[in-house]
Amino acid sequence: MKEFSINLLFNTIGAFLAAFALECFLVPNQIIDGGIVGISIMTSYVTKLNLGIFLVVLNIPFLILALNEFGKKFIFLAFYSVGMLALFVNFVSHHIPIITHDLLLSALFGGGILGTGVGIVLKNNACMDGTEILSMKIAKKMPYSVGEIIMFFNIFIFTTAGFLYGWEQAMYSTLTYLIAYKAIDLIVEGLSEEKSIRIISDKGHELGQAIIEKLNKTVTYIEAQGGYSKAQKTMVYCIVPRIELYKLKELVVSMDENAFLSIENVHEVYGKRYKK
Repeated sequence: MKEFSINLLFNTIGAFLAAFALECFLVPNQIIDGGIVGISIMTSYVTKLNLGIFLVVLNIPFLILALNEFGKKFIFLAFYSVGMLALFVNFVSHHIPIITHDLLLSALFGGGILGTGVGIVLKNNACMDGTEILSMKIAKKMPYSVGEIIMFFNIFIFTTAGFLYGWEQAMYSTLTYLIAYKAIDLIVEGLSEEKSIRIISDKGHELGQAIIEKLNKTVTYIEAQGGYSKAQKTMVYCIVPRIELYKLKELVVSMDENAFLSIENVHEVYGKRYKK
């Protein structure tokens, strides 16, 4: 119940941020986002009807489509998030003034705030756009990835926006989508401060012990074989904060200058030993 309440709270915050971005930056400047949100904005513009109505109505079929696959909790939170987005869109449009009419600023800040709101909702077990749900269904029956299908939908949406609002607005809309996409990634995956390290060396166990003693990091040994030399080697795997990466490099080079290092970003790390 506590986790569910936290999900509701953050989904409310995410929906408000998305509505704020739409009504204070994007919609007044005829800039759209991709997916159902973009279709809703254009449909509202053409029919002169309330945007919130289309945000709810156009999402309903896709959320029902996802019921069996994603479960009742996800669908409830998704309906809640879409409903709150519709309510906040009406609230913001009547109570908060438009921030700017500069198209570039609107695309940059509108896209960033919109992506932040959507990312918060995604991170809390819900969504506010049924495009990805439909894309997942189509991808199971066609030889295309979910990302490729979403891209196809958005090309169609932004092309339609070009005919409706003008090609300059369509280009700013594309920029908005790209910024929102990156903001979603940052919220969902986080700003990584950890690096995963793979060290292949003839002195694997000695290096691992030095890392444990001098850097106070836990390591894992993986037995490996050289593809060219066929020699048996020990791979050392560990995770270190970015700020300590240079110390690990110095330690490895000082003990084995022929060691092979592979360094990658880590999005999330779990484990009591690492946190300690």
